[in-house]
Amino acid sequence: MPRRFLQRYMPHPDTLRRQRSLRFMGHLIGNPSLWVLSRRSVANAFSVGLFSAMLPIPFQMMVAAFGAWLVRCNLPLAVGLVWITNPLTMPLIFYGNYRLGAWLMDAPARQAPSRLSTRWVAEQMADILPALAVGSVASALVIAILGNVAIRLIWRWQVSRSWKQRARRRRKRRRQEQAP
Repeated sequence: MPRRFLQRYMPHPDTLRRQRSLRFMGHLIGNPSLWVLSRRSVANAFSVGLFSAMLPIPFQMMVAAFGAWLVRCNLPLAVGLVWITNPLTMPLIFYGNYRLGAWLMDAPARQAPSRLSTRWVAEQMADILPALAVGSVASALVIAILGNVAIRLIWRWQVSRSWKQRARRRRKRRRQEQAP
């Protein structure tokens, strides 16, 4: 079930290779080990994607793609998970990372202004950056590990459930065959 569910939403490698903007990555996109949907590759893709999503850097998708290549996990899933931090969620997530970093560094956290602007962030960047970096890496590590463990447990539970259902169907079929 998990594999079929994921395959339904995954793009095909040939479709991506034909994209003009992705031709320079043809050798990477064509690598079959980056498209495998196994418990290990999906769980590791969650780790890579969630870790990359929590980093306050530009080109998070490139970092996720490189991480997927390095770890040999599912490339589209790792890259797609980066979009957890989208323009709507990014301010909240990164502010939470900043607060976590300030708490870990035992430094007073600045209160967010009533109106958040890029000017305020630029003015405060020197004070914010160390706590943001520490908090982002800490939350990235924790969320990556939790995501990996959760996917492995969900996958195992789903496989176990399907085996039990299959066994029930077989028993039912045997009973029906044995009945006169």
